[in-house]
Amino acid sequence: MEQVYQFFINLFNALAAELQYAKVLMPSLMQGLIVTLKIFILTLVMSLPLGLPFALGSNSRRVIIRIPCRVYIWLFRGTPLMLQLFFFYFFLPIVTGIKLDGFTTAVFTFVLNYAAYFAEIYRGGIESIDRGQYEAAQSLGLSRTQTLFGIIIPQMIKRVLPPISNETITLVKDTALVSVIAVGELIRVARGAVNRDVKVTAFVIAAIIYLILTFVLTLLSNHLEKRFSRHEAQ
Repeated sequence: MEQVYQFFINLFNALAAELQYAKVLMPSLMQGLIVTLKIFILTLVMSLPLGLPFALGSNSRRVIIRIPCRVYIWLFRGTPLMLQLFFFYFFLPIVTGIKLDGFTTAVFTFVLNYAAYFAEIYRGGIESIDRGQYEAAQSLGLSRTQTLFGIIIPQMIKRVLPPISNETITLVKDTALVSVIAVGELIRVARGAVNRDVKVTAFVIAAIIYLILTFVLTLLSNHLEKRFSRHEAQ
C-alpha cells in the first residue's frame, strides 16, 4: 500500500514539475504562435483573391493569357513548398541581388503557392457550372463579364467551400516549413526548447496548439458550408 501511495506522490510531483516547465515555455511558444498566425492570415488574405484571376486566365480563349497562367499553376503545384522557400530565400538573391528577410520570403512564397492551389480549385468550380446558364444569360442580353461575376462566380463559391476549407487547414500545418529559413514560428521555437532542455514537452504543447487551431478552423468551415447550403436550399 505504501508503494502505491509513493507511486502516486511521484506521479503528482512529476506532473507538477511538467506544468511548471510548461508555464515557463508558454511565453516563447506564444511568440512563435503569433508569427505562425501572421503567416497564415497574410497568406490567406492575399492568396484567396489572387487565385481567381489565374483561374480565369487558365480558361481564357487567348493563348497569350492561358499558357502563362497554366504554367504558373503547374509550376507551383508541381514542386515542393519547401523547395520553393529555398529558391526564394537562397537562390533568388544570388540571381537578382534582392535579399528578403525570412518572414517576407515565407509570406511571398506561401501566397504564390496557395494562389496556384486556389486557382485550380476555382477553375474546377467554374467548370462545374452547367453550360446552359451561360446560354440563358446570353439570351437575356448579359455580357460575358456580367454573366461571370453575377451568376457563375457566386455559384462557384458555394461549390468550392469544402476544398478551400481543406487547403486552409493544410496551410496551418504548412507554416511549420518556414522554420527551414530561420523564421521563428511555433515549431522553430519548440525545437529550440527541445534541443536546449532535452525534453519533448515543447513539441507536445506545439502539437496541442496545432490541434486547437485545426479544430477551430474545422468548426468555422462546417458553419460556413451549412450556412451556404441553407441559403442554396432556400
